[in-house]
Amino acid sequence: MCPPDFYGIEYEINPWMSRSKQSDPALARQQWEALYQLLQKQEARIELMTPVKGLPDLVFTANAGLIWKDRVFLSLFRHAARQGETPLDRDWFQAAGFETIDMPEGFYFEGAGDALFCGDTLFAGYLIRSDVRALQWVAGEMNCRVIPLQLVDEFYYHLDTCFCPLSETEAIYYPPAFDEYGQHALKEHIPHLIPVVKAEAQRFACNAVVLGETVVMNTGCPQLEADLQQRGYQTLSTPLDEFIKAGGSAKCLTLRLDGERAAVWP
Repeated sequence: MCPPDFYGIEYEINPWMSRSKQSDPALARQQWEALYQLLQKQEARIELMTPVKGLPDLVFTANAGLIWKDRVFLSLFRHAARQGETPLDRDWFQAAGFETIDMPEGFYFEGAGDALFCGDTLFAGYLIRSDVRALQWVAGEMNCRVIPLQLVDEFYYHLDTCFCPLSETEAIYYPPAFDEYGQHALKEHIPHLIPVVKAEAQRFACNAVVLGETVVMNTGCPQLEADLQQRGYQTLSTPLDEFIKAGGSAKCLTLRLDGERAAVWP
């Protein structure tokens, strides 16, 4: 995680962002701290990155790269406003003992925002931010199956805004974020899918953190919480509205360094 010392809406690169609707710095800090403390109470060990002035989205560490064992495929951001994050991410990962892998030139790739394992399959969101060829290249480097999923709603510009693997066989998703092929592919490859309704998708219900049998998410998603509880999950919610103003929530604010619960790495 990265503290929100310099977080704010300094540019507009997705439909959630508006410089006329600024985040409240004190409230953003309060909400970030609440998430941080909530995750610690679930016995998560959290490593922190130093925030940097001029890089307000550095707080969204999920976009730093895709973790694979002791390696990380670094992001190559589509928008120039975020490209300054990658050198800092590279330094952080190397200091933490990871081998860093740079994307080939022109292969836009936005890390765990667009690449999520469910079982031994890499589900890959493309078109709005990441390129399909970049996601295929990453999967080739890992020698794993990849299912490209075209994102068709600019409000759900990263895969992790509309899809959240829970286990090897379960996932949360918002169907209208995907084209017809994508919806079919998800149903074909994941035995148990939990659809999210529009009102809760807009609360970033799919942008959740999964820690074992516990799912941590933004407030305002009672239907999803009930559905998860019926499946045996514990749900915990904490307000993250200040980060939704930039198009992010709980998952965006974290990057799992030891592998997601749902991932079976090749």
